[in-house]
Amino acid sequence: MLTISQVSERTGLTPYTLRYYEKIGVLKGPSRREGGARTYTESEVSYIQCLNNLKKLGLSLEEITEFTRDGCVMEKIQLGEDPANFTPTLNKRTEILSKYLLDLEAKQQELDHMISLTKEKLAVYLELSKGSYEAPI
Repeated sequence: MLTISQVSERTGLTPYTLRYYEKIGVLKGPSRREGGARTYTESEVSYIQCLNNLKKLGLSLEEITEFTRDGCVMEKIQLGEDPANFTPTLNKRTEILSKYLLDLEAKQQELDHMISLTKEKLAVYLELSKGSYEAPI
């Protein structure tokens, strides 16, 4: 069992963020020790890392809550549950991820364009600094 501080170190999320996620229902409340201190299992830490990755993708907390509504579906399917039981959930997750994939691809194109422009400028500046640049006619 891990403490909230240990989970914070492993996930990069602050204890405040973990408690906030618990408060708004993004994260289920963990077990507690006799004195009330939160304790987390390795499975819960993996789930928190999954939440963190979804947040890094740009999903809102509402979308993350929707995305994770039925828990770890992949784990349930691997344990033998029928994937057909999760059709609505899988469809919603597919919809959410497809939207964000389009956003990421658009950002990638923008970054590729900026990288290209930066390389062009850099080449010009390097030529100018060598004194061998000739202005176009």
